[in-house]
Amino acid sequence: MDIFAEAFTLWGAPTTWLEVAGFVLSLAMVGCNIREIHWGWPLAIVSSLLYFALFWRSKLYGDGSLQIFFAVVALWGWAQWLRGTRNPADSTKAELPVVRLSRHGWWLVLAASALLWPVTGYFLKAYTDTDVPWWDAFPTALSIVGQVLLGRKYIENWLLWIAVNIVSVALFAYKGLWLTVLLYTLFIALSVIGWRAWQRKLD
Repeated sequence: MDIFAEAFTLWGAPTTWLEVAGFVLSLAMVGCNIREIHWGWPLAIVSSLLYFALFWRSKLYGDGSLQIFFAVVALWGWAQWLRGTRNPADSTKAELPVVRLSRHGWWLVLAASALLWPVTGYFLKAYTDTDVPWWDAFPTALSIVGQVLLGRKYIENWLLWIAVNIVSVALFAYKGLWLTVLLYTLFIALSVIGWRAWQRKLD
């Protein structure tokens, strides 16, 4: 079966089987993340590899490269959720708890995001043929930070995903990836649900 073959047409644009598979696995992944089920991480690996192929084909090189990063970091995140500890000196292997960022942590998040966005945007503009270097760079930069926060179960990861998903909806609509537009619209709602679910764990 050709994964790049058209499965159906959505709002006038062809939707491939590749995009359909990525859509289904990504929804399952976020559902696992909300419930703190560690199987979301291997789902992230597979869905990321599928979306790498889709985004690269659409000349979204920032988002495409980001999927490879996601696949690699998912291995680390999986290990964190299975055996991570909040205190490196702690020899116990209790489940990694949900926590909030400290003020210092917030400054690190803002600094990392502020640095990664222009660096990524410049690279895409200078070394690729993408027509949306800065818009592609924004969700790419914030997603890197958000993935690290998710791996360590900082509740603020959901806030970053909301920002990433809002920009991504516009970006994918511009590229005519309508099923992925639907997916990221659902991601916005799921990120709010995830925030509230993790918030209850802190109350």
